Amino acid sequence: MKNELIVLPHDPNWNEARLAWNLAADQQPAAVALPESAQEVAAVVRWARDRGLRVAPQGTGHNALPLGSLAHTVLLKTERMRGIEVDIGRQRARVEAGVLWAEVTDAAAEHGLAALAGSSPDVGVVGYSLGGGISWLARCHGLAANNITAVELVNAEGDLIRADAESHPELFWALRGGGGSFGVVTAVEFTLFPITEVYAGVLFFPLERGAEVLRAWRRWVDDVPDEVTSVGRFLQFPPIPDIPEPLRGGSFVVVEATSLLGKDATDELLRPLRELGPAMDTFATIPVRELKHLHMDPEHPVPGFGDGLLLSDFTDEAIDAMVRSAGAGSNSPLLSVEVRHMGGALARKAPGAGALATIDGKFLMFAVGLSMTPEMGAAVKAHVELVQTALTRWDSGRMYLNFAEKRERGERFFGDATNRRLQAVKAAVDPDDVFRSNHPIRLPAAEARKAA
Repeated sequence: MKNELIVLPHDPNWNEARLAWNLAADQQPAAVALPESAQEVAAVVRWARDRGLRVAPQGTGHNALPLGSLAHTVLLKTERMRGIEVDIGRQRARVEAGVLWAEVTDAAAEHGLAALAGSSPDVGVVGYSLGGGISWLARCHGLAANNITAVELVNAEGDLIRADAESHPELFWALRGGGGSFGVVTAVEFTLFPITEVYAGVLFFPLERGAEVLRAWRRWVDDVPDEVTSVGRFLQFPPIPDIPEPLRGGSFVVVEATSLLGKDATDELLRPLRELGPAMDTFATIPVRELKHLHMDPEHPVPGFGDGLLLSDFTDEAIDAMVRSAGAGSNSPLLSVEVRHMGGALARKAPGAGALATIDGKFLMFAVGLSMTPEMGAAVKAHVELVQTALTRWDSGRMYLNFAEKRERGERFFGDATNRRLQAVKAAVDPDDVFRSNHPIRLPAAEARKAA
């Protein structure tokens, strides 16, 4: 094993190597591996097994907090694996495990194509896709996971395999939405769409108008077609240079939306919201690659904590509860509390879908804040939980893996039947539980011991 592939705690670059994108995650593994190829990934898995160590794959570490202790574990970071291939004729892309969504959207746009990319430009393709993947095009084209056509991975024996509809079909099913418990993904292949531009933007209103704006948005989404994906959101921007001057230090209730209908049809749809008199309106026809900036997520590592809730509905009473817990006058330390409109293709099971076939809730909430100090972190965590408690009445009973930064039961992510099927796949492909993930699929035997 070459020295630069494995980093150990006494090495001078240890503290840099173990960092996650979320700087609040203090990752302390037994070793960090930095492979540059699938062959090196396989070598790392075999090296770890020979030493009785487990393996935790990680692309960026946006959702690293639920991993917990990494004792006796090799943190296998795929950040150096950045190959991208675009097949124009088949409208597909194949990307290696360290590729970020911004890199894919730029590469696809060169050929007039678009991907079902994350709202944050530096989220990794693999982790996002294994957990489901809700893009700005999701209500029209579904989850990113269900647009995966093949997955290349290293299994628990250290062998490189390819899973698709014909080869290892049960594993292929599990990988699409079931998370990262089944192996180290080295590359994924997925569908691209012939989309070059979208009509998208943000309507900004003072935070004090939170209830009024969210109620208008909630009524509005009942009538929008699947070509429109939108978010209602509270935003409190910190007074730091990274934030553009018009927004810096400001607090807003906003509506963000992306439409595939074109300017004229979307302007007609937006009329009821514009009649509210937004303080700022950024809607415009933009290249699809520029969607990566719409959500205004941090584009570099930061410390923070967030968590979500999948809602059965977002009624006037739910809006009032969100306003009381996170709106004007709530003393909320949270940077963002957003509610995403689901439905459309997200609610319809596509033929041949993976483990996460649909999103079983009409709306998806996520609350997050920065935790630059332990005191800030404690305040943010407490307030995230306050928002969740305020909205408990509308909890759908399920949860979306990529928006969960605390450990959850598998049944809550997938339902009983799908979780049992995922456990069976885990038992078949990784019976010794070599692979760790932030939201693990537990082996049936472990579940039985836990119940006893």
